[in-house]
Amino acid sequence: MAVWRLIDSGAFDAAYNMALDEAIAISVRNGEVPPTLRLYGWEVPSVSLGSFQKIADIDSQYCINNNIPIVRRPTGGRGILHGDELTYSFSAKNEGDFSDGLLETYRKLSLAFQSALHQMGLNVAMKMERESGTNLTRNPLCFKSTSYGEISLDGRKLIGSAQKRWNDGFLQQGSIPYSIDYEKITSVFKTSTPILQYSKQEIIGLKELIADFDQEKFKECIKLTFEKAFNVTLVCSHPSPHEQELAHLLSSQKYRNPEWTQGTARNSRFCNNSEILRKAL
Repeated sequence: MAVWRLIDSGAFDAAYNMALDEAIAISVRNGEVPPTLRLYGWEVPSVSLGSFQKIADIDSQYCINNNIPIVRRPTGGRGILHGDELTYSFSAKNEGDFSDGLLETYRKLSLAFQSALHQMGLNVAMKMERESGTNLTRNPLCFKSTSYGEISLDGRKLIGSAQKRWNDGFLQQGSIPYSIDYEKITSVFKTSTPILQYSKQEIIGLKELIADFDQEKFKECIKLTFEKAFNVTLVCSHPSPHEQELAHLLSSQKYRNPEWTQGTARNSRFCNNSEILRKAL
Protein backbone atom coordinates (compact mmCIF):
# COMPACT_ATOMS: atom_id res chain seq x y z
CA MET A 1 0.00 0.00 0.00
CA ALA A 2 1.35 3.40 -1.01
CA VAL A 3 2.25 5.96 1.66
CA TRP A 4 1.30 9.62 1.24
CA ARG A 5 2.05 12.55 3.53
CA LEU A 6 -0.46 14.38 5.73
CA ILE A 7 0.81 17.76 6.97
CA ASP A 8 -1.39 19.45 9.58
CA SER A 9 0.66 22.62 9.75
CA GLY A 10 -1.50 24.98 11.80
CA ALA A 11 -1.93 28.67 11.00
CA PHE A 12 0.47 30.93 9.09
CA ASP A 13 0.23 34.34 7.47
CA ALA A 14 -1.32 34.61 4.01
CA ALA A 15 1.87 34.89 1.95
CA TYR A 16 3.63 32.01 3.67
CA ASN A 17 0.57 29.78 3.35
CA MET A 18 0.59 30.20 -0.43
CA ALA A 19 4.36 29.86 -0.62
CA LEU A 20 4.40 26.64 1.40
CA ASP A 21 1.69 25.11 -0.80
CA GLU A 22 3.72 25.88 -3.91
CA ALA A 23 6.96 24.67 -2.31
CA ILE A 24 5.33 21.35 -1.42
CA ALA A 25 3.98 21.04 -4.97
CA ILE A 26 7.47 21.62 -6.36
CA SER A 27 8.93 19.00 -4.03
CA VAL A 28 6.26 16.49 -5.07
CA ARG A 29 6.81 17.21 -8.77
CA ASN A 30 10.55 16.74 -8.30
CA GLY A 31 9.90 13.26 -6.90
CA GLU A 32 11.46 14.15 -3.54
CA VAL A 33 8.31 13.34 -1.57
CA PRO A 34 5.05 11.42 -2.19
CA PRO A 35 1.64 13.02 -2.85
CA THR A 36 0.87 15.38 0.03
CA LEU A 37 -2.33 16.56 1.69
CA ARG A 38 -1.81 19.70 3.79
CA LEU A 39 -4.39 21.04 6.27
CA TYR A 40 -3.96 24.55 7.68
CA GLY A 41 -5.43 27.82 8.90
CA TRP A 42 -4.78 31.57 8.81
CA GLU A 43 -3.22 33.75 11.50
CA VAL A 44 -5.66 36.56 10.75
CA PRO A 45 -8.63 36.91 8.37
CA SER A 46 -7.14 37.25 4.87
CA VAL A 47 -8.30 37.54 1.28
CA SER A 48 -6.94 35.28 -1.44
CA LEU A 49 -7.49 36.07 -5.11
CA GLY A 50 -7.39 33.59 -7.98
CA SER A 51 -4.18 33.73 -10.00
CA PHE A 52 -5.85 35.61 -12.89
CA GLN A 53 -8.55 37.45 -10.96
CA LYS A 54 -8.77 41.24 -11.13
CA ILE A 55 -7.90 42.94 -7.87
CA ALA A 56 -10.70 45.40 -8.66
CA ASP A 57 -13.08 42.61 -7.63
CA ILE A 58 -12.39 43.47 -4.00
CA ASP A 59 -12.39 46.66 -1.95
CA SER A 60 -8.66 46.94 -1.35
CA GLN A 61 -8.99 50.10 0.72
CA TYR A 62 -11.43 48.38 3.06
CA CYS A 63 -8.93 45.54 3.49
CA ILE A 64 -6.10 48.00 4.23
CA ASN A 65 -8.22 49.97 6.70
CA ASN A 66 -9.21 46.77 8.51
CA ASN A 67 -5.82 45.02 8.46
CA ILE A 68 -6.96 42.24 6.14
CA PRO A 69 -3.97 40.92 4.15
CA ILE A 70 -4.48 40.30 0.43
CA VAL A 71 -2.61 37.50 -1.35
CA ARG A 72 -2.85 36.08 -4.86
CA ARG A 73 -3.05 32.28 -5.03
CA PRO A 74 -1.03 30.11 -7.43
CA THR A 75 -4.35 28.45 -8.34
CA GLY A 76 -7.25 29.91 -10.30
CA GLY A 77 -10.84 30.63 -9.34
CA ARG A 78 -12.39 33.59 -7.54
CA GLY A 79 -11.81 35.36 -4.26
CA ILE A 80 -12.12 33.93 -0.75
CA LEU A 81 -12.19 35.66 2.63
CA HIS A 82 -10.33 33.17 4.82
CA GLY A 83 -10.98 33.11 8.54
CA ASP A 84 -12.62 30.48 10.72
CA GLU A 85 -12.11 27.54 8.37
CA LEU A 86 -10.07 24.54 7.36
CA THR A 87 -7.96 25.15 4.27
CA TYR A 88 -6.40 22.27 2.40
CA SER A 89 -3.92 21.76 -0.40
CA PHE A 90 -3.15 18.58 -2.28
CA SER A 91 -0.14 18.02 -4.52
CA ALA A 92 0.58 15.03 -6.75
CA LYS A 93 2.16 14.05 -10.03
CA ASN A 94 0.01 13.53 -13.14
CA GLU A 95 0.17 9.78 -12.85
CA GLY A 96 -1.75 6.85 -11.38
CA ASP A 97 -5.05 8.07 -9.91
CA PHE A 98 -4.36 11.51 -11.37
CA SER A 99 -3.40 10.69 -14.95
CA ASP A 100 -6.77 11.59 -16.51
CA GLY A 101 -6.69 15.39 -16.40
CA LEU A 102 -8.29 18.27 -14.56
CA LEU A 103 -11.95 17.24 -14.30
CA GLU A 104 -11.29 13.66 -13.29
CA THR A 105 -8.81 14.85 -10.65
CA TYR A 106 -11.43 17.23 -9.26
CA ARG A 107 -13.97 14.43 -9.18
CA LYS A 108 -11.77 11.97 -7.32
CA LEU A 109 -10.65 14.47 -4.71
CA SER A 110 -14.21 15.74 -4.27
CA LEU A 111 -15.46 12.21 -3.63
CA ALA A 112 -13.09 11.92 -0.67
CA PHE A 113 -14.29 15.22 0.81
CA GLN A 114 -17.90 14.32 0.09
CA SER A 115 -17.46 11.09 2.08
CA ALA A 116 -15.93 13.03 4.97
CA LEU A 117 -18.92 15.38 5.09
CA HIS A 118 -21.28 12.41 4.91
CA GLN A 119 -19.53 10.98 7.97
CA MET A 120 -20.17 14.30 9.72
CA GLY A 121 -23.89 13.82 9.07
CA LEU A 122 -24.36 16.13 6.05
CA ASN A 123 -26.24 14.88 3.00
CA VAL A 124 -24.13 16.84 0.54
CA ALA A 125 -24.14 16.53 -3.24
CA MET A 126 -21.35 16.83 -5.80
CA LYS A 127 -22.02 18.73 -9.02
CA MET A 128 -21.45 16.59 -12.10
CA GLU A 129 -22.43 19.04 -14.85
CA ARG A 130 -20.18 21.65 -16.41
CA GLU A 131 -21.47 25.21 -16.72
CA SER A 132 -21.24 27.03 -20.03
CA GLY A 133 -19.60 30.44 -20.15
CA THR A 134 -22.95 32.20 -20.37
CA ASN A 135 -24.19 30.51 -17.20
CA LEU A 136 -21.16 31.10 -15.03
CA THR A 137 -21.68 33.80 -12.43
CA ARG A 138 -19.70 37.00 -12.63
CA ASN A 139 -19.75 37.40 -8.87
CA PRO A 140 -16.18 37.84 -7.56
CA LEU A 141 -16.79 35.61 -4.53
CA CYS A 142 -15.80 31.95 -4.89
CA PHE A 143 -18.67 30.63 -2.77
CA LYS A 144 -21.35 32.29 -4.94
CA SER A 145 -21.03 29.70 -7.72
CA THR A 146 -20.72 25.92 -7.87
CA SER A 147 -18.58 24.34 -10.59
CA TYR A 148 -18.05 20.76 -11.72
CA GLY A 149 -16.89 18.50 -8.90
CA GLU A 150 -17.69 20.96 -6.12
CA ILE A 151 -19.76 20.04 -3.07
CA SER A 152 -22.91 21.78 -1.90
CA LEU A 153 -25.85 21.36 0.47
CA ASP A 154 -29.26 22.72 -0.54
CA GLY A 155 -27.61 24.87 -3.20
CA ARG A 156 -24.96 26.35 -0.89
CA LYS A 157 -21.36 25.47 -1.69
CA LEU A 158 -19.44 24.08 1.30
CA ILE A 159 -15.98 23.70 -0.25
CA GLY A 160 -14.38 26.09 -2.73
CA SER A 161 -11.48 24.57 -4.71
CA ALA A 162 -9.14 25.50 -7.55
CA GLN A 163 -6.15 23.96 -9.31
CA LYS A 164 -2.80 24.90 -10.81
CA ARG A 165 -1.54 22.35 -13.32
CA TRP A 166 1.92 21.76 -14.76
CA ASN A 167 3.07 19.17 -17.30
CA ASP A 168 4.31 16.89 -14.53
CA GLY A 169 1.89 17.53 -11.65
CA PHE A 170 -0.71 19.74 -10.00
CA LEU A 171 -1.66 21.67 -6.89
CA GLN A 172 -5.26 21.85 -5.70
CA GLN A 173 -6.23 24.32 -2.96
CA GLY A 174 -9.56 24.47 -1.16
CA SER A 175 -11.39 26.36 1.58
CA ILE A 176 -13.92 24.76 3.95
CA PRO A 177 -15.55 27.51 6.08
CA TYR A 178 -16.52 26.73 9.67
CA SER A 179 -18.33 30.03 10.18
CA ILE A 180 -19.03 33.05 7.98
CA ASP A 181 -18.56 36.75 8.75
CA TYR A 182 -21.38 37.93 6.49
CA GLU A 183 -20.83 41.64 7.13
CA LYS A 184 -17.12 41.43 6.36
CA ILE A 185 -17.64 39.39 3.19
CA THR A 186 -20.17 41.94 1.96
CA SER A 187 -17.65 44.72 2.60
CA VAL A 188 -14.71 42.96 0.95
CA PHE A 189 -16.33 41.71 -2.27
CA LYS A 190 -17.76 44.11 -4.79
CA THR A 191 -20.94 43.18 -6.62
CA SER A 192 -23.01 44.63 -9.44
CA THR A 193 -25.64 45.44 -6.81
CA PRO A 194 -24.01 47.61 -4.13
CA ILE A 195 -26.78 47.03 -1.59
CA LEU A 196 -26.53 43.23 -1.87
CA GLN A 197 -25.89 41.53 1.46
CA TYR A 198 -24.48 38.02 1.59
CA SER A 199 -26.47 35.80 3.98
CA LYS A 200 -26.69 32.21 5.23
CA GLN A 201 -29.29 31.54 2.54
CA GLU A 202 -26.38 31.79 0.07
CA ILE A 203 -23.23 30.93 2.05
CA ILE A 204 -22.93 28.86 5.22
CA GLY A 205 -20.25 27.29 7.43
CA LEU A 206 -20.07 23.83 9.01
CA LYS A 207 -20.60 25.17 12.54
CA GLU A 208 -23.98 26.49 11.44
CA LEU A 209 -24.94 23.07 10.09
CA ILE A 210 -23.46 20.66 12.64
CA ALA A 211 -24.29 20.85 16.36
CA ASP A 212 -21.18 20.60 18.57
CA PHE A 213 -18.92 20.65 15.51
CA ASP A 214 -15.54 19.04 16.29
CA GLN A 215 -12.67 20.20 14.09
CA GLU A 216 -10.37 17.33 15.05
CA LYS A 217 -13.08 14.77 14.27
CA PHE A 218 -13.60 16.40 10.88
CA LYS A 219 -9.88 16.28 10.06
CA GLU A 220 -9.78 12.62 11.08
CA CYS A 221 -12.74 11.95 8.77
CA ILE A 222 -10.84 13.57 5.90
CA LYS A 223 -7.78 11.42 6.62
CA LEU A 224 -9.79 8.20 6.70
CA THR A 225 -11.82 8.96 3.58
CA PHE A 226 -8.67 9.87 1.62
CA GLU A 227 -7.06 6.60 2.66
CA LYS A 228 -10.11 4.63 1.58
CA ALA A 229 -10.67 6.55 -1.67
CA PHE A 230 -7.09 6.14 -2.89
CA ASN A 231 -6.10 2.91 -1.09
CA VAL A 232 -3.15 4.58 0.64
CA THR A 233 -1.82 5.23 4.12
CA LEU A 234 -1.55 8.89 5.16
CA VAL A 235 1.41 9.41 7.47
CA CYS A 236 1.52 12.56 9.61
CA SER A 237 4.55 14.57 8.62
CA HIS A 238 6.12 18.04 8.50
CA PRO A 239 7.44 20.12 5.61
CA SER A 240 11.01 19.13 4.85
CA PRO A 241 13.84 21.63 5.48
CA HIS A 242 14.12 21.98 1.71
CA GLU A 243 10.42 22.81 1.40
CA GLN A 244 10.61 25.34 4.22
CA GLU A 245 13.63 27.03 2.63
CA LEU A 246 11.88 27.22 -0.73
CA ALA A 247 8.69 28.49 0.92
CA HIS A 248 10.56 31.38 2.55
CA LEU A 249 12.07 32.31 -0.83
CA LEU A 250 8.72 32.14 -2.62
CA SER A 251 7.10 34.13 0.17
CA SER A 252 9.58 36.99 -0.09
CA GLN A 253 10.12 37.00 -3.87
CA LYS A 254 6.60 36.23 -5.09
CA TYR A 255 3.73 36.24 -2.61
CA ARG A 256 4.77 39.42 -0.77
CA ASN A 257 5.62 41.15 -4.04
CA PRO A 258 3.04 43.90 -4.77
CA GLU A 259 3.37 43.27 -8.52
CA TRP A 260 2.20 39.68 -8.10
CA THR A 261 -0.57 40.62 -5.66
CA GLN A 262 -1.85 43.51 -7.77
CA GLY A 263 -1.62 41.48 -10.97
CA THR A 264 0.44 44.20 -12.68
CA ALA A 265 3.28 41.87 -13.69
CA ARG A 266 3.06 39.04 -16.17
CA ASN A 267 2.28 35.78 -14.41
CA SER A 268 4.84 34.03 -16.62
CA ARG A 269 7.62 36.05 -14.97
CA PHE A 270 6.75 34.63 -11.57
CA CYS A 271 6.20 31.15 -12.97
CA ASN A 272 9.69 31.27 -14.45
CA ASN A 273 11.13 32.48 -11.15
CA SER A 274 9.47 29.53 -9.42
CA GLU A 275 11.00 27.11 -11.92
CA ILE A 276 14.44 28.64 -11.34
CA LEU A 277 14.03 28.24 -7.59
CA ARG A 278 12.79 24.71 -8.09
CA LYS A 279 15.97 23.70 -9.88
CA ALA A 280 18.40 25.74 -7.79
CA LEU A 281 17.69 24.36 -4.32
